[in-house]
Amino acid sequence: MDLQYLSDITGKQTAVVIPIDDWNNLTHKHKDLKEMERMDLQRQTTSNEKQLLIEEIKEAVVNFNLAKQGKLKLKSARDLYYEL
Repeated sequence: MDLQYLSDITGKQTAVVIPIDDWNNLTHKHKDLKEMERMDLQRQTTSNEKQLLIEEIKEAVVNFNLAKQGKLKLKSARDLYYEL
């Protein structure tokens, strides 16, 4: 197994990089590692979805404030429906 070690600027090792073929062999033999990988990917996806939702809410607040100031014309629910 050809491992690579990552270090910070002080030389302290902070991570290990495992070649993907070796990782796949390990997760095939040790199903708990595969489950940990699945859970980590799910956590990352959830985090990305939350971040996207936060950005969309921020944009909606900006648009709402612009509309209140008369600087942005809002679409009716009917117009939004027909865009679908």
